[in-house]
Amino acid sequence: MQPRAHSTSIAGPFSLEEVAGAARGIRQALGRPAALAVAFVSPDYLPFLKEFVDTLRVDGHIVNVIGCTAQGRIEGDCESEGSTGCAILALACEGVEPVVAAIPGLHAPIASPTRPHSALLIANPHSFDTDAWLREWNRENPNVPCVGGLASGGDGAAVFFNGQVVDAVCVPLSGRTGLLPLVSQGCRPIGEPLTVTRAEDNIVYSLGGQPAYKALESAFEALTDSEKSVAKGNLFAGIAGSEYVDDFKPGDFLIRSIIGADPGSGAVVIGAIPRTGQTLQYQLRDSAIARADLARVLSPRGLAGTRPIATLLFSCLGRGAAFFGEPHYDAGHFFRATGGRPLAGFFCSGEIGPVGGRNAVHGYTAAAAVWVEKTA
Repeated sequence: MQPRAHSTSIAGPFSLEEVAGAARGIRQALGRPAALAVAFVSPDYLPFLKEFVDTLRVDGHIVNVIGCTAQGRIEGDCESEGSTGCAILALACEGVEPVVAAIPGLHAPIASPTRPHSALLIANPHSFDTDAWLREWNRENPNVPCVGGLASGGDGAAVFFNGQVVDAVCVPLSGRTGLLPLVSQGCRPIGEPLTVTRAEDNIVYSLGGQPAYKALESAFEALTDSEKSVAKGNLFAGIAGSEYVDDFKPGDFLIRSIIGADPGSGAVVIGAIPRTGQTLQYQLRDSAIARADLARVLSPRGLAGTRPIATLLFSCLGRGAAFFGEPHYDAGHFFRATGGRPLAGFFCSGEIGPVGGRNAVHGYTAAAAVWVEKTA
């Protein structure tokens, strides 16, 4: 049986000869035209973007090429952090047609002839309001997962579609090929889940009738000495994705940064706007917790009944070898969990995926779009 996908990578600065060789390798591996290639390139590729894309499309027999700039690429079970080059995933699947994503309220929203069952989104964090777009997506397509990432590369970050720089690109899927979202936020709940009883904008004043700062202090004091030693800079606020949960656990919360706290007023400032009545629980992040959470996400149960074709991996710039203490951690585990299927990705400025049935932008997260053959 012919493969449905193929991944490849190039190390070093742009070389037309090497891109042409990679394109021919894609064509030979697939043995037929590819409907889509997703490419992640270091920022130094941008002056050669048209040549890069045209070569992939012509020599690789690829219909559409989308992608973005990346401060580090991922291919197979290897991560190349902060280096120049590119990683490419090509897919010979039906119904894989990208469209330029519109900003809600400014342009017409994404239109699809049939209701999508999943989608891929790649966006520029400097020019596209991804949070607003996802709110509209969630409203128009309830419980439909959208997975992806925000381009990295500093002020020079860019997203492209067939050689044209755009703000964002979306691939809505409605055929037999779908995306299975796998999201590992690398945090675990600490303290108690408490109801937001007073909040204004992103300032939480009280939780469960007590000052939000006091609840944070209590959660910290309940940690072990070793956990306290790593807690500085690694405490977060988790907003429950659903209120209909009896026993909250990792994966049930939208994780947001704690921006500041004031013992005097009892307020805690977070990177979200919670509403009164929502459940909030503080969270701790470290490499051991992230390892355990990734193992939970990649358990056989999470992939049971699926037929993986390939994987797009969106890993935060805050992960990688410095965080895990060893190289290739995310890539290696996703690659092995999906049976060594083709994999490509990059280190993002933000990761996109569903939590509690609602899609959102995350930080310090590994979000994967596992391309699967739908059986029904």
